[in-house]
Amino acid sequence: MDFREPEHITAIRGAIRDLCSGFPEAYWREHDRSHEFPWEFYDAMARDGWVGISIPEEYGGGGGGITEASVVLEEVAASGAAMNGATTVHISIFGMNPVVKHGSSEMKARYLPRVASGELHVAFGVTEPDAGLDTPSITTRAVRDGEHYVVNGQKVWTSKAHVAQKVLLLTRTTPLDDVTKRTAGMTLLLADLQVPEVTISPIDKIGRNAVASCETRYDELRVDIADRVGEEGRGFAYILDGLNPERILIAAEAVGIGKVALKRAVQYANERTVFGRPIGKNQGISFPLAEAHMRLRAAELAVREAAWRYDAGLPCGEQANAAKFLASDAAFFAADTAMQTFGGYAYATEYDVGRYWVESRLMKSAPVPQQMVLNFIAEHVLGLPRSY
Repeated sequence: MDFREPEHITAIRGAIRDLCSGFPEAYWREHDRSHEFPWEFYDAMARDGWVGISIPEEYGGGGGGITEASVVLEEVAASGAAMNGATTVHISIFGMNPVVKHGSSEMKARYLPRVASGELHVAFGVTEPDAGLDTPSITTRAVRDGEHYVVNGQKVWTSKAHVAQKVLLLTRTTPLDDVTKRTAGMTLLLADLQVPEVTISPIDKIGRNAVASCETRYDELRVDIADRVGEEGRGFAYILDGLNPERILIAAEAVGIGKVALKRAVQYANERTVFGRPIGKNQGISFPLAEAHMRLRAAELAVREAAWRYDAGLPCGEQANAAKFLASDAAFFAADTAMQTFGGYAYATEYDVGRYWVESRLMKSAPVPQQMVLNFIAEHVLGLPRSY
């Protein structure tokens, strides 16, 4: 077993660090404050080929896997961009994975090169106000009408909907009452967003405001059958090729946020002098920082294993969920420790640790809460009775 980092991964880290050095903390602070999408950063990532890192080379992408993508997003987050930076590109990576895996040749040729170049923005529309995590209970309906589907319904927490041209939309083509298995009868469509039939309303949030999360309403939206991903009724199975990578990538971003929070806290603990000595000399400061470092190290190993298993085509539900759980927990611990290290100054926006704290806390709730991860592990790994 070799734990040395491959040369191409080290090269990716270096390239992302160089790119992100042009976007300092003040850039992200201002975009978060103004709720402005960071176009300059996104365009730079697209120009250098990072948006299409996991898209096959034949469609203009980098041909990498989720392993490479996870390193890209970890380094973006660790630069201080945190989720505001990572979210600009991660949806184009995990959101289009079902198309890469299950889309027709025509669909791939039509859309993937434009996603890889950064020209086409895609959102991910699964969550609904009344269904939440109970995905089979979604009510957004797609009814076949000749060579089209007619879509009606509502989604919530659709990130980037305000700037995306397309949305990977999970719909019900067969009502829940008419299927023998709850996960059957759902169909995945690549639908238009910036059209009169779609109403997009950004949600007022407490953090990660450079990238809006939106409510989206679909009223008689027509979607060409050519924009269906795979077969009708198998959408839930296809969406899993977006959900497991999403968990892995979010976990990588969490590790990145934890690292930058820890870096800032250690620097402050070395420089801040109280009672004639650096506060880092006090074990009440140094021990939690040391623990944060160890937690992040362990979480990073979990992320690497989950990404490797996904790229190798191995089952990775356990590992992807565990990585998300451990990384978000480690990130929030690091950010919370940074807040305590800075004391009252943590509440000054110029130090940025408050931004890391808010964004890392989100990762314990989204895209799946910690409790649902525990449910998954208890039932599907340990074989305990289903609790819900």
